[in-house]
Amino acid sequence: MASVGEWVAGARPRTLPTAVSPVFVGTGAAVGAGAVQPVRALLALVVAVALVVGVNYANDYSDGIRGTDDERVGPMRLVGSRLAAPTAVRNAAFLCFSVAALAGLTLVSLTRQWWLVAVGAVCIAGAWFYTGGHRPYGYAGLGEVAVFAFFGPVAVLGTAVTQSGAVSAPGIVGAAGVGLLACAVLVVNNLRDIPSDTAVGKRTLAVALGDRDTRRLYTACVVVPLGLSALAGIRSWPMLLGLLPLPLAVAVTRRVLGGADGRGLVRVLGDTGLLLLAWSVTTGVGLALGPVA
Repeated sequence: MASVGEWVAGARPRTLPTAVSPVFVGTGAAVGAGAVQPVRALLALVVAVALVVGVNYANDYSDGIRGTDDERVGPMRLVGSRLAAPTAVRNAAFLCFSVAALAGLTLVSLTRQWWLVAVGAVCIAGAWFYTGGHRPYGYAGLGEVAVFAFFGPVAVLGTAVTQSGAVSAPGIVGAAGVGLLACAVLVVNNLRDIPSDTAVGKRTLAVALGDRDTRRLYTACVVVPLGLSALAGIRSWPMLLGLLPLPLAVAVTRRVLGGADGRGLVRVLGDTGLLLLAWSVTTGVGLALGPVA
């Protein structure tokens, strides 16, 4: 039976920046548009964190029962390590999805944006079918597309809309940056797992591209958001705050392009999450300050 610490590890806390970051940026965009809604921001954060933890448990369950996680280099998995029963991990995922749904419905009731109920349902379905079901799209090289969409435009702009009721051009820039950096987290994760995924027939985008091109893709996902910060800074100088994490971005890309593998990529994964969070916090502040001439 898994301990509390093992359940926490199974939730993969290193991935939590992918949940927090879109809320920072979306809230910054809302504040920049003149809306200050701390309760709605908190509800959006609950939705995001519950979904990310839920998808992590769902992946643990689905990959575990397929045997995909029997041999892995990355963080411990509950089912693959035989520390928890598959049904218990599946139920934990469903519990997290239920929490996300309840918080989301509360948020929708406050905003009266009822169309967001459908968006929430798609998010939960996307979380489950990433590795679940008979034809998981994560096994077909579509994980990065989904991550960009869900963690970028959907999460960032959804957060902004529930607070300000509108989408702004700077908010779209922020959404694109968060989506790309969230993709970088997945790309480096899948880069590490190329050997094991290939062995079990899990055809991620990294498996399809191969080692060298996956490292180039990671670099692009890291560099482009910084370029967006520079371009947005031409119109609104506070957006240049997004360039502050540049030293961390240089450090992680050098390690990836330098051939880091195995345990080295586990550390890069954690640092990429920190880069995502740092860029999102600084960009969120820039968005909140608005277009200062």
